[in-house]
Amino acid sequence: MGDAERHRSYWKAHLRVLAALLLIWFGVSFGCGVLFVDALDTVRIGGFKLGFWFAQQGSIYTFVALIFVYVGVMNRLDRAFGVDEQDEPSGADAKGEPTGKGGAP
Repeated sequence: MGDAERHRSYWKAHLRVLAALLLIWFGVSFGCGVLFVDALDTVRIGGFKLGFWFAQQGSIYTFVALIFVYVGVMNRLDRAFGVDEQDEPSGADAKGEPTGKGGAP
């Protein structure tokens, strides 16, 4: 597989992951907080109706969880396509000093 084809495949996979995670977030925030609020309000958590909880807290918690899922999935995807940050020479050592390899002069 050529570099251009690999790059195109990587970005297609990246966009699929991003679209899936955004759909989940939209479903939780809009669906549970607005569309299905009446059905969810029949359940109570800590004295609060579940629909209210999703509108106030649940969508935020879901978003934070999706950030961690995104990082994990993208790290795995980066390794699969050979674009992992650890594999590339950075051009600097741990202190940020130039090493003379890779990177800009």
